[in-house]
Amino acid sequence: MAGLKSLAKDTAIYGVSSIVGRFLNYLLVPLYVAVMPASGGEYGVVTNMYAIIALLLVLLTYGMETGFFRFANEKGGDPMKVYSSILISVGSTSLLFIFLSLLFLQPIANFMGYREHPEYLGIMLLVVAIDAFLTIPFAFLRFKKRPIKFAAIKLFNILISILLNLFFLVACPWLSQRFPDLFTWYNPEYRAGYAFIANLIASVSQLIFFVPELRGFRYVYDSALMKRIFRYSFPMLILGIAGILNQTVDKIIYPFLFHNEAEAHIQLGIYGAASKIAMIMAMCLQAFRYAYEPFVFGKSKEGDNRVMYAQAMKYFILFTLLGFLGVMFYLDILKYILKPDYWIGLRVVPIVMAAEMLMGVYFNLSFWYKLIDETRWGAYFSGIGCVVIIALNILFVPTYGYMASAWAGLAGYTTVTLLSYFIGQKKYPIAYDLKSIGKYVALAAVLYIAGEYIPIGHVVLRLLFRTVLLLLFLAYIVRNDLPLQHIPYVNRFMKKK
Repeated sequence: MAGLKSLAKDTAIYGVSSIVGRFLNYLLVPLYVAVMPASGGEYGVVTNMYAIIALLLVLLTYGMETGFFRFANEKGGDPMKVYSSILISVGSTSLLFIFLSLLFLQPIANFMGYREHPEYLGIMLLVVAIDAFLTIPFAFLRFKKRPIKFAAIKLFNILISILLNLFFLVACPWLSQRFPDLFTWYNPEYRAGYAFIANLIASVSQLIFFVPELRGFRYVYDSALMKRIFRYSFPMLILGIAGILNQTVDKIIYPFLFHNEAEAHIQLGIYGAASKIAMIMAMCLQAFRYAYEPFVFGKSKEGDNRVMYAQAMKYFILFTLLGFLGVMFYLDILKYILKPDYWIGLRVVPIVMAAEMLMGVYFNLSFWYKLIDETRWGAYFSGIGCVVIIALNILFVPTYGYMASAWAGLAGYTTVTLLSYFIGQKKYPIAYDLKSIGKYVALAAVLYIAGEYIPIGHVVLRLLFRTVLLLLFLAYIVRNDLPLQHIPYVNRFMKKK
């Protein structure tokens, strides 16, 4: 129980930073859709670019983040030697990537559909190289159990990005009209470009905070150690590529699935904007992952902790179901994050949220092959899921548009989750509380259907009814798995009473 309390504490810190950070990033969505009309397709360009960058980030970190936790926690190992070796490796490949990318920027831009704006690609390639390098110092902070500094740097990066976006997209148009001589450099039609420039400045600004983590120790590259790490991490690279493709491939291949490139960016912009509302699941997963990965590898040194892993899975599903209902029940309010011309895409929200939840379940399941050093299974599963998603996108997106992408993602994650569960139960069996989990899923489904399909015309009455349904779900959680007397502050209050 003490281990779960430690996990809960770190998850809370990472969670606050992740949720606050994502919420602040949400502020960019209404800004972008306000200055980038759906009919222009500019937000589609932004969505496409960030999908490409997400894939490149996985390639440039090539599984070293998980490899660091695995070998830094190895009995008798030297964590600083592991950190130094991986830092040198990732730093070197990031520099080589920048050099080659800038050298062949125009041909790459032509292929990716950015012939008229190769600088868009150049800016974001610099961003991804910097972010890939900083992944290792961020992992080091997690290893050292320093979630507060981790969270502070993440939030600083987001705040700087938001302020710069506001400057370029809101302040500059206003100032350029009143002081044209001082803003001759400003191009009001370069909106997507300014969004990328803001990201670059924010990424570079993080470097100063990692000075303590990049100095004060001897840099050593242990080639024998790195061979072991590469052997362990290479399947994680394949897994990571397949995993990120599962999340982003629809957004990457959109320009190649439509004869009309403008139409592709318009649909992609609507799909990308609507999907942002569903990202509450990504917040929950990211917060849980930041705390859970070092927790699991740390606990693996203490012996078999399968009961604790099963409990963690149950609570993860429980709270993601709560998040699903919360978003869907208050979609009448959340939709105002977007301009009305993007509301047509709100149909994808429940589908994307369900896919995100399954991705979280798959992440929890994935630790069986990491703990027994058979990471190739992760590559197999994610590869199969990726094939499912790509095939369904190619077959159905030209006809059904972004709705096909949403369903393809759900189908892909359902496939990998089932494969990982059934094979994992043979290789590293964990007694998950399927009966209790099934009850929660069934109750959430019934409440969701009631909230969505019982016709209540007045929006206020509809929200009140859905609030009652959400409270019923919360009450069921408290009654069965989170008794009030087990919560320290509430327990103290109840004793006084």
